[in-house]
Amino acid sequence: MTGTHHQSARNPVLPGFHPDPSVCRVGDDYFLVTSSFEYFPGLPLHHSRDLVHWRPIGHAVDRPGQLALDGVRPSGGLYAASLHHAAGRFHLVCTLVDGRHRSGNFLLTADDPAGDWSDPVWLPEAPGFDPSLFFDEDGSAHLLGTRQVHDDGRTEIWMRALDLDAGRLTGEEHVLFRGALVDARWAEGPHLYHRDGYHHLVLAEGGTEHGHAVTTARSRTRTGPYENNPCNPVLTHRHLGRHHPVTGTGHADLVRTPAGDWYALLLASRPYGGGPHANLGRETFLARVVWEDDWPVVNPGSGRLEEHTEVALPPHPWPEADPVDHFDGAVLGPQWNVLRTPRTAFHSLGARPGHLRLEPLPQTLAEPATPAFVGRRQQHRDFTAEALLDFEPVAPGEQAGLVVHHDPGHHVRLLVDRGPSGGRVVRLTVRDRGTDTVRAELPLGPGPVLLGVTARGQDLAFTRTPQGGPAAEVGRVDGRILNSGHTGSFTGTYLGVYATSPHPTAARADFDFFRYSPGPG
Repeated sequence: MTGTHHQSARNPVLPGFHPDPSVCRVGDDYFLVTSSFEYFPGLPLHHSRDLVHWRPIGHAVDRPGQLALDGVRPSGGLYAASLHHAAGRFHLVCTLVDGRHRSGNFLLTADDPAGDWSDPVWLPEAPGFDPSLFFDEDGSAHLLGTRQVHDDGRTEIWMRALDLDAGRLTGEEHVLFRGALVDARWAEGPHLYHRDGYHHLVLAEGGTEHGHAVTTARSRTRTGPYENNPCNPVLTHRHLGRHHPVTGTGHADLVRTPAGDWYALLLASRPYGGGPHANLGRETFLARVVWEDDWPVVNPGSGRLEEHTEVALPPHPWPEADPVDHFDGAVLGPQWNVLRTPRTAFHSLGARPGHLRLEPLPQTLAEPATPAFVGRRQQHRDFTAEALLDFEPVAPGEQAGLVVHHDPGHHVRLLVDRGPSGGRVVRLTVRDRGTDTVRAELPLGPGPVLLGVTARGQDLAFTRTPQGGPAAEVGRVDGRILNSGHTGSFTGTYLGVYATSPHPTAARADFDFFRYSPGPG
C-alpha cells in the first residue's frame, strides 16, 4: 500500500441491512449507496473520508411524489443502485422491481448527494436489472445492465451509450459477458473500470446466497470481446462451507484512493444461531485490492473477507450516534424508515413536542401496505431496544407498541391493547409463515409503559416496565424466524414502533424515546 497513514477497519463497515453497495470518490470524499427494496425513504446514502467510518447523509428517494413504492411486494422495490460522479454531478441508476404503477430502470441526478435528488428519468429501452454507468476517458457515458436470457437464471451483461442530457440510450447494443463459469447463473451487478489500457468488468455471480461470488473479465476495448480472468472467482466463500461465519460474499464495487490504492466494497452475511440465519441481512464489507498481471486480487494472502482490513488512509471517524432518539428534532433522523411510500401523515414530531406520535391506521404489518410503522435496522447479534409509550386505547383492537419486523409473514409484536374486561393489556404475538400466535398477555395499569426487547443471539426476551413498577418479562421468542434463510427475502430485520386500529379512533400513540444499543443494555 502506497499510503503513509494506515488504520485497521473492522468488518462489516456498514453493519445491518446494507446490501449491494456502490461507491464513488470525489477528491478525498467517498459516497456510497445501498439497496432498500420496499423501505422509504429509499436508497440510503453514506459519506466517508477513510472508507472505514461512514455517516448517513440522507436518501436518494425521499419524496412521496418522486417514485411510487405503493403496494410493492416484500423484497420488491428498489434493487441494486450504482452511484457515479462525472462532469460535476452525481448520477445514480437503479431498478424499481414490481412497482404497481411503473417498473424498470431509471436515472437520478444531484449536485450534492446529501441534498435533493431529481425526479427519475425512466429508461424504457434499458431491459433487465442492476444497471451501472461507465464514463469513459473520452467523456462518453454508457449504461450497463443485466438481463435474464433463460428461466434457469442464466443472464448476460449488455451495454449501450447513454445520452445523459436527453435521458435516452443511443447507438448499438453490445453484449459483453455471460458469466465466468460454465453454465454460470445470475451473472449480474456489473461495474466497468478503465485501468492501464484495459477495461475491467467486475460482476457478481452464483446468486446472492451461499453461492455468491465476485468474478472479473477484461478487454482492450470498451465493447469487447472480454477475456475471462483465469483466476475466477476472485472472491467467494462458498468453498468454505455453510458454517463459515461470513457467507454469501459478492456484488463488489471498486474504488481507487488519491494515492493509487484500490479497495472493494461488497456485500456478505453473518449467520448466527446454527444454520443460515442471517437476521442482520446482507451487510457492507471492505476488502483490499491489488493488481497482478493486470488482474485484480482481493485481499492477497488470504483471498477471503477478513474481520480486520488494513486501510492506507488516515482515520477520519465521525461523532458517535446517540443510542437514544428523544424525538426532539424537526424531522426523523436518517436511520428511520417506513414501509413503502407514505400517502398519509401518520407520524408527527410536532403534535406533542419531544415525542414521536403515531396515528393508528387500519393497515397492518401483515400486508404489503404502508402501516403506521417507523423502524430502524438491527445491526448487532446482541442488542437491546426499548421505547417509552404513552397510549390509552379506547376499544379492543386499538394497538400500539414495539415490533421486530422482517416481512409481512414474519414479525413479533409487543403491543398495548384494550382487554375484553376494559383494562389495558400488553400482548406478545409471533407471526411465522403468515400465522399469528399469541405467546403471552399481561395486564397493564394506567400510565406510560417501557416496552423492550433484548437479544442474545437468537434468543429474544420481551419485557414491559409500567410507570413506577418493576420490569417483567412478557415472553421469549426464537429469532430464527426473522431472517432470509427462513423467509426467502432480500431484506434484514428492523426494530421499531407501530400503531394500528381496525376502526377510526381518537387514540394516539406517543413515544417519548427509542433506544437501540449493542450488547446486553
